[in-house]
Amino acid sequence: MLTDRLCAHIARTPASAIPESTLAATRLALLDALGVMLAASALSPEAEPFRKLALASGTGRSSLLGHNESVPAPAAALANGALAHALDFEDAFDAAPCHPNAALVPALMALAEERGSCARDFLAAMAIGCDLTCRMALSLKQPMETSGWYPPPILGAFGAAAGAARLLGLDARATRDALSLALCQATAPGEIKHSHATTIRAVREAFPAQAAVTAALLAEAGVTGFEEPLEGKGGFYRLYAGGLWDDAALLDRLGSLYHGENLSFKRWPACRGTHAYIEAALDLREKLGGAWQGIASLTMVVGDVQRMLVEPAPRKQAPATAIDAKFSIFFTAALALVHGEVGLHSFEDKARADPHVLALAARMQAEHDPARVPTAFGGILEAMLEDGTSLSIDVPLPAGHPSRPISRAAMMKKFIACAEQAAQPYARHEAAALAEHILTLDGDMPITTLTRRASGKD
Repeated sequence: MLTDRLCAHIARTPASAIPESTLAATRLALLDALGVMLAASALSPEAEPFRKLALASGTGRSSLLGHNESVPAPAAALANGALAHALDFEDAFDAAPCHPNAALVPALMALAEERGSCARDFLAAMAIGCDLTCRMALSLKQPMETSGWYPPPILGAFGAAAGAARLLGLDARATRDALSLALCQATAPGEIKHSHATTIRAVREAFPAQAAVTAALLAEAGVTGFEEPLEGKGGFYRLYAGGLWDDAALLDRLGSLYHGENLSFKRWPACRGTHAYIEAALDLREKLGGAWQGIASLTMVVGDVQRMLVEPAPRKQAPATAIDAKFSIFFTAALALVHGEVGLHSFEDKARADPHVLALAARMQAEHDPARVPTAFGGILEAMLEDGTSLSIDVPLPAGHPSRPISRAAMMKKFIACAEQAAQPYARHEAAALAEHILTLDGDMPITTLTRRASGKD
């Protein structure tokens, strides 16, 4: 059976069989995820209720990132999971609709601290869990949105549960139980895209991260799941994808090809679908010598996926919340044109009220043309200047795509900038030392040496 083949791989693949290139990519993804969560510990008020709820669960061994506080593992996964997407600055898998490490990293960190795991086991669990999320996303032959679901948190729950099961050393059968228990908890309604005042989209990874830890711990305790949680008559694919999936995408080179080597890392803290337009706007600004005031109108040519980032236009031109602004092509492009950058503080209340940004966003419109923008991450910006000049800028592969990777030095710089913003801020040299520690994790090194430094305990 399909699930059994995947679970055998999750449980039995030796850590030594995972390619060094995959482990290097995994360390880089861990660096990125931890930096983003550290920044969110101070910059994302939406996540604070999750931290307070975690603290109410009592003391434990698992750290709350950015704070010198420890709670039980499920509670830590919930609170740190709320930070993972709050800034919309985490990695993405451009080939399919998922953010494979957003739920996975907080889940693994919580369990690794509680169990005293070593770096070797942590990195193997992360590589395997990330890969499963990507494979499941690639295997969908019917978009999950067709039935009203929102894919990233649901897909992430299964990769996180697989990673958690692997970290606990569960056998193949218990891993299947963990995936079954994840299926009992994984959900994210498409309404998350449509309610203009909600902040749930910001903190959504809290739920799959906690679900993964809970699923793995219950499976370890002997709770029996389903025989076919993925392909069964009432399993994942029939519930979420109309029963339409591709076995080949799940099984192709399983154990030798790890999709974590093909992630995209973000230059800007906004939805990946906005990045082509941010890049195009920065390019246009440079062509105009910074004189954005001479723009008469802007047309954003979008494909099918980007429509949620431009509709309804009035809401996207003047977003009411930070997370809605991060999901707006109009607002993020206007930020780039007016200020020449989109950064960690670009979505705060004062920045969202900038009259110049709002006025420019109001002059933007969208044209839906999937033939011209066939992917979820490309984009075209067309500008009409007041002097009658027209300009068109096409960005098919935005910065951070595997074909246009962000340099290691730039990734270090991003991490340091994020760590400096943490609830307990890091000095630049401390952040640099922590980054080097993450990028050299290996072997029997206790993962607590990382988590203690990342939670401000050392």
